[in-house]
Amino acid sequence: MVKSLLVQLLGVAVLGLATGLALPHSFFASWGWLVGPAAWMLAAAFTARMVHLPYRPALIGAVIAGVPSAIATIVGLHWLGALLAVAVFGLWCGALGARIVTSG
Repeated sequence: MVKSLLVQLLGVAVLGLATGLALPHSFFASWGWLVGPAAWMLAAAFTARMVHLPYRPALIGAVIAGVPSAIATIVGLHWLGALLAVAVFGLWCGALGARIVTSG
């Protein structure tokens, strides 16, 4: 769980910084609704690869974890929502990893 949480946090931070530095704020005002979730899913796929989890269940967990983040963003708490989503995704991956170990 901790490893997946840290890898996801790193992936989100790197993508967030890269896009934030490369693109103007006006881009995110128009396209943030698309870029944010795409970056989140890309980071989740990277996390699944790094911690050796199957992609489909990991990406399903990323979508589920992204729901509270989307709600937080709507009410103006974007980064708090992102941190909450990383925590939920980390828990999901921990449970997924445990299920794989016990069934395999």
